Amino acid sequence: MFIPGQRWISTAEPELGLGTVLRVEGRGVQVLFAKSGVLRPYAADSAPLVRAEFRAGQRVAGKGVAFLVERIEEREGLLVYRGEGRELHEGQLDDEQSVSQADDRLVGGRTDPVHYFELRLEGLKRRADARRSPTWGLGASRIGLVPHQLRVAGIAASRHPPRVLLADEVGLGKTIEAGMIIARQIATGRASRVLVLLPDTLVYQWFVELLRRFNLSFAIYDEERCEAVEQSDSGHNPFDDEQLVIADFSFLEQNPKRASQLLDARWDLLVVDEAHHLAWTPETASPRYTLVEQLAAATPGVILLTATPEQLGRSGHFARLRLLDPQRYHHLDTYLAESERFQSLSRIADKLLERTPLDADELQALHKAFEGDASLQSCLADTTKPEHSRELLAALIDRHGTGRSMFRNRRAGIGGFPKRLPEWDLVGTEGLDDNTRQALLAEFHADIQQPAPALEWDYANDPRIDGLVALLERHPQDKFLLICRSQAKVLALEEALRTRTGAGIARFHEGLGIVQRDRNAAYFAQADGARLLICSEIGSEGRNFQFAHRLVLWDLPLDPDLLEQRIGRLDRIGQKHDINIHIVAAADSAQHALARWYDEGVDAFRTSPADGRELLRRFGDTLARLATEHARGDDQRDQELDVLLAETRASHEQMAELIRAGRDHLLELAASRDLHAEELAQAFRREDDDPSRDAFLQRLLESYGIHAEELGGKVVLLDPQYLSTDALPGFSEGPLSVTFSRDVALAREDLPLLRLDHPMTLGALDLALSSERGNAAFMVDDVLPARNALLQAVYVLECVAERHLDAERFLPTQPIVVTIDTKLTERANFQPSDLALRRAGERNIEVPRYRKFLAKLVPPMLEKAEAAAALQAQAGIAAAISEATETLDAELARLHALHAVNPSISDAEIASVEQERSTLLSTLPQARLRLDAVRFVVSPDFLALR
Repeated sequence: MFIPGQRWISTAEPELGLGTVLRVEGRGVQVLFAKSGVLRPYAADSAPLVRAEFRAGQRVAGKGVAFLVERIEEREGLLVYRGEGRELHEGQLDDEQSVSQADDRLVGGRTDPVHYFELRLEGLKRRADARRSPTWGLGASRIGLVPHQLRVAGIAASRHPPRVLLADEVGLGKTIEAGMIIARQIATGRASRVLVLLPDTLVYQWFVELLRRFNLSFAIYDEERCEAVEQSDSGHNPFDDEQLVIADFSFLEQNPKRASQLLDARWDLLVVDEAHHLAWTPETASPRYTLVEQLAAATPGVILLTATPEQLGRSGHFARLRLLDPQRYHHLDTYLAESERFQSLSRIADKLLERTPLDADELQALHKAFEGDASLQSCLADTTKPEHSRELLAALIDRHGTGRSMFRNRRAGIGGFPKRLPEWDLVGTEGLDDNTRQALLAEFHADIQQPAPALEWDYANDPRIDGLVALLERHPQDKFLLICRSQAKVLALEEALRTRTGAGIARFHEGLGIVQRDRNAAYFAQADGARLLICSEIGSEGRNFQFAHRLVLWDLPLDPDLLEQRIGRLDRIGQKHDINIHIVAAADSAQHALARWYDEGVDAFRTSPADGRELLRRFGDTLARLATEHARGDDQRDQELDVLLAETRASHEQMAELIRAGRDHLLELAASRDLHAEELAQAFRREDDDPSRDAFLQRLLESYGIHAEELGGKVVLLDPQYLSTDALPGFSEGPLSVTFSRDVALAREDLPLLRLDHPMTLGALDLALSSERGNAAFMVDDVLPARNALLQAVYVLECVAERHLDAERFLPTQPIVVTIDTKLTERANFQPSDLALRRAGERNIEVPRYRKFLAKLVPPMLEKAEAAAALQAQAGIAAAISEATETLDAELARLHALHAVNPSISDAEIASVEQERSTLLSTLPQARLRLDAVRFVVSPDFLALR
């Protein structure tokens, strides 16, 4: 029974220290871990808790006293410890106590097989190494190691908290960058409550992306969910029911009560996609902008995403930047003037990069920019010298106004993209009856509506089907991805093609469950699998099909960004072939007119236009009208369509030149100067190829009865037929195929990528380390000299700190192994022989027979081991303090230097790092030792002596 005031320990999180029962209500119990500032609610009948009970002979401490326990009393369900003439109620115990049952198990003869001890020790070591790495929380993410994405994520994740605008061009992976930041913030404890706000059309894309790529399970909130929560608890804020939440703006706009509840809930990180739709002017702000502004003011971390080029919407960028830092970005005219100045300096930066001589005006501009800095002024004497150009360029980057708040990468600067090759597969319309023509026009009208109406389609007599079949036959060795508007179209196309072609067909739409979609995508990915995958619009969201290079556009969306998403399924960094884009349309139809606008006006089939949305805003209504009239055969309207195409092309070229001329190269270079720019990429390179880790994970899972079978192609089948516990996550649906290869995981999105931070393997390791299994072992070592006995004690050095400090990057929970012999001498380099480890499973030692001599030998050996471990712990703590001091001092020095020349570095940011440094340096020295496991090792003759 739980009683307020009792002390309990979390077996899942022993590093939290002793917890105190605060209240017991119904079937729930709340436990406060005061040392780490954590309040945990548990279900009373399944809480991972053990009572903190000390026995006679153990030392307890609290209220400024410490003594050896002589006897224990119980008063009203609470324990009272007595010894050395003093008493201590369990509620008075310090939050840090040395609590172990490993020595009790050894002395009592309750030991486990040696291989469990070895697995436990290796798990402790590997968890410590992984937790220290910058890749923690990202190792199991299904992401390609794309340099610019890793650079942005590494820099942003190092900000405490991150408040950034991700403004990469379309197709460069802003969602992936945001996902990496979110995953890293959650894994390091810097964020636990995350809110993602989106337009309703992006909700599912983000849900899948976060789940499939980053193993993050977000809850999608709508009115139905909120009502369900309120029905079960009328006074409860529905948004407090989940930690990770996705909500769409439309739902909140239609329900002011929900918007108010959202604001009342406290969040650690706010993420807003399509932020360019947040309308703001100095005179007024849209409801969406106002909502985000209120949330951003109350939330420490904010990530905004937009693909709008800065040169096409500087006032819009200012509106978004003021959400991140309203003190820094307080006046639009000031920001615009600053942007103009840095745009001119950006052109000078290009010359410095190329070491081209500067003209008089450019030199004058740099003299003004570096006024008061003698060192930089001296560099202006000869800007072509490599050392001078490097120093001047670095100084310009450091002074860039928005370089710390905004990240912008361009496709041209990144490189590595394939060519786009449009191929027109037009079907002649001579002889088509009026019903067919009207059906094509009705389809066009349905396609350009938002959202698309729910209609049934019949393509049995559609002239485009013959063209599609002919296309498949012309390229019998290639795979084709066909994306169309709706699920109904997918089903109708599959039905029409079934009797027309022998090519294998797979379908992919929102009506299928996630597992079935994964299976169909895997069938398409197999070399001998489907040749044609027919997708609804959902197929263009978050999926990687770059093993194919032929895209069929059965229809076209009116939104250029949506078209770019479709093409982006194949046009990706790492694509090894040029992309063949097949436009299947009936000649002189409305679809044909829209395709011509994309081709002749926007050039969207050959390039990735940055101004597509702006062109749609200018010409979209006219385009829809003229396409309809074009389909009706109006010659005059055909001439108007030609004029529209020419006007669109002229506007596109004008805006493209505006973007090129206004390109802010300094902004693109700013990230490369950050201390954390390459940290994440280097960590992935060090850790991604570690076969010994993969073997450990298989042994860990096998210890629970999970059989691993190699299927070939770097795919492993995990079979839970003999699973020994229901507490292991991930096997509720039976056998599971996984991979340890990042390349395979990227190609097969149905395969989890197993790393130590994957929820399944992390759960397995936490389960193993929180249990007794492997914490006491007894073995005979044939190589040990005669009459020898050793005690190996494994202590865990852990720092109990508030999670948001991320203290484990400097001092992760780590094992300290000490070996003591019967003469109470430390054997520093002892390791059991390989022969002993191999034979350990064959030996059947009745350990309980030796309890008497174990009871005599173990306590003094353990006391000596604890003293030796304490010395190692102090060295480890000192090293962690030194690393933390060096790292944070360097960060502070950098921030102070930037603060002197860049107003984007706020006093609050510097104060935050200073506070973090102060708290960490006072917390790290309080790290404590906890006995985790013991192993008694004897020579073969030793047992005969007892």
